[in-house]
Amino acid sequence: MPRKSTKMTDAHKAALAAGREQSRAVRDYLEAIEAAKPRRGRKRTPASIKKRLATIDSSLGDASALQRLLLTQERTDLEYELDTLNEAVDLTAYEKGFVKHAKAYAQAKGITYATFRSVGVSPEVLQRAGITRGM
Repeated sequence: MPRKSTKMTDAHKAALAAGREQSRAVRDYLEAIEAAKPRRGRKRTPASIKKRLATIDSSLGDASALQRLLLTQERTDLEYELDTLNEAVDLTAYEKGFVKHAKAYAQAKGITYATFRSVGVSPEVLQRAGITRGM
């Protein structure tokens, strides 16, 4: 038997769009706080990156084809890191979207206060979003 096709109602379309907007706001904020987190180990300085780039450039002439490939990729990665070294992640815009949408998203997905805390969301941001320990 052929299946009868049904059209989505405007309300259903709006609910799907709202869910996408909520998940995008939550995802963007979580990715931003992850990017802003300090990394383990010694921080690279512009001088240390430039020194490694010079070493790579001097090694390329004597490198095998595979080594040249790997060194070229490392150089690309280091150049990108050097360009973005001083760029700070601006959390304010992401935080605003998170505060607006996180409560509805958490209720729809069954996400608790403790879960948000475990992935690095501060208590202050959760309070502003209306997410409490008792949720």
